[in-house]
Amino acid sequence: MIRFLTALVGVAALTVGVALAQTPAPTPPATPAPPAAAKKAATAVITLEKGGEIVLEFWPQDAPKHVENFVKLANEKFYDGQRVHRVEPGFVVQFGDPQSKTKPMDDPKMGSGGPGYTIKAEFNKRPFDRGVLGMARTNDPDSAGSQIYIMLGPSHFLNGKYTAFGKVASGMGVVDQIKVGDRIKTVRIIQ
Repeated sequence: MIRFLTALVGVAALTVGVALAQTPAPTPPATPAPPAAAKKAATAVITLEKGGEIVLEFWPQDAPKHVENFVKLANEKFYDGQRVHRVEPGFVVQFGDPQSKTKPMDDPKMGSGGPGYTIKAEFNKRPFDRGVLGMARTNDPDSAGSQIYIMLGPSHFLNGKYTAFGKVASGMGVVDQIKVGDRIKTVRIIQ
């Protein structure tokens, strides 16, 4: 009887062993693929005629229409050949008036030009610190068009009242040296 049980257990073990050998090993749970890298926002490279480059990075999550507008104008070469029409030490460097290509810098209309349209304000929580890129406007919050400024120092009284849409990623030393009348050679968008 013991021999019979031993033989029976041996056959059962062999049957289970064969069954296990034919059953595929369990597949470990699939490791989720890493999330696709978020599409990197465009940057801009401003080249000055007198030499020097300024690299801007944009904040499309905070001011999508302002970023889109600047990129569109830059791709149309709108800023190429313009001159800086305003420099306020410790405050801002400003450009974006197409009249600056040809009018004298002391023309009373200097600083009043734009692209022929306006865009709505996109006020956000970004503070106006040194190097921040903002959009100039009139007293009407929805009057921005093409004139932008780069902060030379912090000016938090602008927070929530003007649209911040980017910052200087490199070249702030170049910005510090800009004078009224300096010409922008090119503004190129890098995707």
